[in-house]
Amino acid sequence: MTLSTAPRARVAQADPLRQDYRDLLATLSQGSVHKNFDPYLDIDWDSANFAIDRDDPRWLLSAETDPLGGTSWYQGLPLDRQIEIGRRRGANSIKVGSAFESILIRLMMQYAMTLPNGSPEFRYCLHEMTEECNHIQMFQELVNRIGDDVPGMRRHFRILSPLVGVLGGYFPLLGFIGILGGEEPIDHYQKSLIRAGADMPPAVRRVMQIHIAEEARHISFAGEFLRTHMGRMGRGKRSVYAVLFPLTMRWLAGEIMTPSKSFAAELGIPPEVRREAFWRSRTSQALLAGYFGDMRALAEDLGLMNPVSRRVWRLAGIDGPATRYRSEPERSAPPAA
Repeated sequence: MTLSTAPRARVAQADPLRQDYRDLLATLSQGSVHKNFDPYLDIDWDSANFAIDRDDPRWLLSAETDPLGGTSWYQGLPLDRQIEIGRRRGANSIKVGSAFESILIRLMMQYAMTLPNGSPEFRYCLHEMTEECNHIQMFQELVNRIGDDVPGMRRHFRILSPLVGVLGGYFPLLGFIGILGGEEPIDHYQKSLIRAGADMPPAVRRVMQIHIAEEARHISFAGEFLRTHMGRMGRGKRSVYAVLFPLTMRWLAGEIMTPSKSFAAELGIPPEVRREAFWRSRTSQALLAGYFGDMRALAEDLGLMNPVSRRVWRLAGIDGPATRYRSEPERSAPPAA
């Protein structure tokens, strides 16, 4: 019998990604190609309408959407001090958002470089990183024009951020939970302002509009990434992630939405007011819990809500009802922790 010397055919491996997930990635990638924003083409920075007025009363913090703006201390300040604090807090929040985007880029680049040829996740990750680079440019340009030398992230998180990004790429499930933990509070806060018809400087409003539009794709991807990759996870690992999910949400909400002690001191905010605003008062606790309605719904979908994890959500002060659909407006305040 003659043995064949022809090369053995390579056995095709089953595609681990669901077809509906691949279709979504194709749709998101096409959206990034055909509907994207450039910070220097889509914002007319030098127009008179977008000029920054440092004494503009539209810098005032909203009592309904900003935890510091809702304190009696802030509301009792003279108007010029309220404007100054609102402007500098706004600029610092934008700087924090820029720093978080840089962590996300490190994480996604680390993950993307592990993907095989032909992976649809690779293409979309690169689209998202491109958009996040544009967001960093957009945020920094706005901070520069506001003119306040704000620090951004808290010092310890700024130092650790390169490590956080790289480690997140090696542990992508936890990394993408972290992505949502950072994106959701910012996205929720910005949408709340837009929906409330908040009167804000036009340049700030335009930056928010662009960020909200593109973050919709990014948040959709992160949620579907978790649904796809957690779908093959065993019960033991799922129990671990059920606890890590709310802990990560709460940690990153604090890092992103809370000003550092040193920056609060620069603004003249008394320590007891800072503690009340972030997040000890009933009003601020309700705002904090309200950031995560969509994430509670996602945790339900992922099978991450069990008696233990529900208790962690409650102890973290971020429990409450899940939204019925993505970005459902709040019709009543979440229960205070």
